[in-house]
Amino acid sequence: MDIEKNKVTASEIEALLMGQENKEQREVLMRFFKTGKGEYGEGDEFLGLKVPQTRAIVKEAKGLITLDEIEKLLYSRWHEVRLAGFLLLVEEMKRNMPKSSDKGEGKSKKRKEVAEFYIRHARQANNWDLVDLSAQYVVGPYLRLDKNFNDEALLRLADSDNLWEQRIAIISTLDFIRNGKYDTTLVIADKLMTHPHDLIHKGIGWMLREVGKRDLSTLLQYLEERYDRLPRTSLRYAIERLPDSERKFWLNLHREG
Repeated sequence: MDIEKNKVTASEIEALLMGQENKEQREVLMRFFKTGKGEYGEGDEFLGLKVPQTRAIVKEAKGLITLDEIEKLLYSRWHEVRLAGFLLLVEEMKRNMPKSSDKGEGKSKKRKEVAEFYIRHARQANNWDLVDLSAQYVVGPYLRLDKNFNDEALLRLADSDNLWEQRIAIISTLDFIRNGKYDTTLVIADKLMTHPHDLIHKGIGWMLREVGKRDLSTLLQYLEERYDRLPRTSLRYAIERLPDSERKFWLNLHREG
């Protein structure tokens, strides 16, 4: 593969991805990502690539493509091409994270531009892998580092009528969790607790589990106050790392509640 330096376009990236099309793997992915009629990924189309294949192309193109070209990738019919677009936004955010040696003002403006671009096109992350491989690395870091941080952007996403924007709201908080900030995760979990979809239940449970890995007392206090309202899937994910006896305790308590 040979991407001409400083002249990377969406069409070039899409052509490189399409050149690795695998029809057999495509069928596997379409079943795995629930693309059938009435399923959450209905109508999504795959080339049949594995994630490392897409990452390899992104690695060569990072820093050499404009947001305008990335936007074209995000609106491709092909799942893997959209993934490339979101991974390139991840790389843009990484390139503009502050370092101890700089004041970061210019980088702050760029982070804002990238994050707002991501949120503007968030509905194009229309399957859970697109969300999970990008939101925590784009929206999360931007909001955590924003001097004027508040929960409004994530609350708006959580209030959306779009499943993927709602999943972005909860998964973005993984960056906060990694940096010892748990309040936003718990607020978003509360807001989404009554959501009907299993993908949101799993997202809530995953984030609660991550909180518990770092601060078990915070997780246990949250469970004590809400165990009877949490979806059972969320509870199962949240307590996954607890000893077997404690898992049984919480599951029995939930059943009785």
